[in-house]
Amino acid sequence: MEAGILFALVFIFLLIGVPVAISLGLSSLLLIAFFSNDSISSVAQQLYTASQNYTLLAIPYFILASAFMSTGGVAQRIIRFAIATIGSFRGGLAMASVLACMLFAALSGSSPATVVAIGTIAIAGMRQVGYSKEFASGIIANAGTLGILIPPSIVMVVYAAATDVSVGRMFLAGVIPGLVAGAMLMIAIYIMARVKGLPKGEWQGWGEFLRAGKDAAWGLFLIIIILGGIYGGVFTPTEAAAVAAVYSFVIALFVYRDMGPLKGRRFLAESVGETARVGFFAWVYGLALWVVVLIIGYFAGGEGAIAERAVVGLVLGIVAALAYITLKIGAAKIPAALVIGLAYLAKNIAEALAFTPLTIVHPDTRKVMIDASRTTIMLMFIIVNALLFAHVLTSERIPQAITSWMLDAGFNWFTFLIAVNVLLLIGGQFMEPSGLLLIVAPVVFPIALELGVDPIHLGIIMVVNMEIGMITPPIGLNLFVTSGITGMSLVQVVKAAAPFVAILFLFLILVTYVPAISTWLPTELMGPEISARAPGN
Repeated sequence: MEAGILFALVFIFLLIGVPVAISLGLSSLLLIAFFSNDSISSVAQQLYTASQNYTLLAIPYFILASAFMSTGGVAQRIIRFAIATIGSFRGGLAMASVLACMLFAALSGSSPATVVAIGTIAIAGMRQVGYSKEFASGIIANAGTLGILIPPSIVMVVYAAATDVSVGRMFLAGVIPGLVAGAMLMIAIYIMARVKGLPKGEWQGWGEFLRAGKDAAWGLFLIIIILGGIYGGVFTPTEAAAVAAVYSFVIALFVYRDMGPLKGRRFLAESVGETARVGFFAWVYGLALWVVVLIIGYFAGGEGAIAERAVVGLVLGIVAALAYITLKIGAAKIPAALVIGLAYLAKNIAEALAFTPLTIVHPDTRKVMIDASRTTIMLMFIIVNALLFAHVLTSERIPQAITSWMLDAGFNWFTFLIAVNVLLLIGGQFMEPSGLLLIVAPVVFPIALELGVDPIHLGIIMVVNMEIGMITPPIGLNLFVTSGITGMSLVQVVKAAAPFVAILFLFLILVTYVPAISTWLPTELMGPEISARAPGN
């Protein structure tokens, strides 16, 4: 009876337009007050407990990192690198847009941010070379959903907080599915391009590939910092999120200079001579290589042999710097280039330090902080109320009752996953992903464990369902974002996205019934999940 009352209250509140967070919290409070033996004081205790959840601290940091990285400059560099990589194939620009979405997803953890950052540039580029607006929009709307599947993912953090599974395992579990989903979209694009005779780009050579990779490297190195730091045992996922936020701030304002008081300022003036220019970049590349060797070595080997790695990195940095100067202007000019380049490097460091106070209080920085704070507050309000909802479910033993009913009805792990997919696909049409996940996860998680479904596998299934929910009407967030950046009506965007949604449905079936896609990598690197049992046992 209590289960029926609770879900009926939530449904009624949502139906009359009450926000998701308030619907969850108010329904829980009313059930405790009038139909439960639980004390009202448990509400305050649960809200306090939720606010002390260490895992949830990762969310505001990842949101902030995404906000700094979601600048035109970062996205443009990633798109250029993607085009240099696979743009020469038939339909290459469209495939490069998918690859760009995959790379940006690994920086942002957010689907809407991926659609806005990549779609704003990629759709216009595809239109210029002859793609239809509908085709380009459908690709970006679908590829943008990879923002919540490829780690780091904010939705994965929410699932981990709701079910108390490892965030690190969830991130690892999303790697192979993310690559498979991206590959399936690119294969579909290639086949359609061959059939429709879509434009084929020209191979621009290894020089452009290296230049584009060098230009995007500062942003893409964030992937190594997050995943390498977590799985190298250097920091926890929450600490990785904090590091990512600081790194994104530094890269956006001091390296790429896409925002803030240094925006538009070049490291070297146009009038600077070739010797000075080559010397400056030789210092930059040499020092960067030294730092990269130190960081990757620390992730791989921990604190041991730091001095040896520092020496190796220093030698590699010196060799790289000298080789760069030799190739550009000849070995005879190495001393002059190093001396003049060092002077310009010191000048730029002094300039960055002088502008640091202004950078922190600049309107661009303040806008990013405010936008990230708004998103964080909205999401945290939903999460706290959803955790209260989960507390009521647990105290009233509702998941256990549903589990007993499903077992008595003859459900096994196979049919249970069908039911979960149907439930999430329907719910995803009407609710925001994090809110829906926080409602459904506490209910289905105990049932999944009872039926022998791996909790990490279940998490990836739920995330993929959330992906599809973001591109299905009437509440598909990616549809609205794509409509906003293209000027197309919602109906037009839905029609454009439909062929690629079919690919994601096929991917959902694959992920659901081939658990190894999700579980192999975390099991290999972190051992088996102790709370999981083999399906059918």
